[in-house]
Amino acid sequence: MRTKKPSGLISRTGAIRVMTHAMMGAALGLVFGLVLALTNPAVAALIHNGGREAVIVFIITLVTTFAIGATLTGVVFILAEDKEF
Repeated sequence: MRTKKPSGLISRTGAIRVMTHAMMGAALGLVFGLVLALTNPAVAALIHNGGREAVIVFIITLVTTFAIGATLTGVVFILAEDKEF
């Protein structure tokens, strides 16, 4: 009989894997924001004319959105990987 192994998310390595996905998402959000500001003149003008607050809101919104998405995707990947034998 097989012993029940703990879920991949509950262990210390599972938490590190989830945090790694979140950090990758944050980095992708930063890169996407930079590319968007450099390639789209309308976005660059809005950021330039909006002041420091507009830059902060723009960066926080993109980083948070990408980090949450990558974290949820990482959780799904970890759980799917645990289901395989």
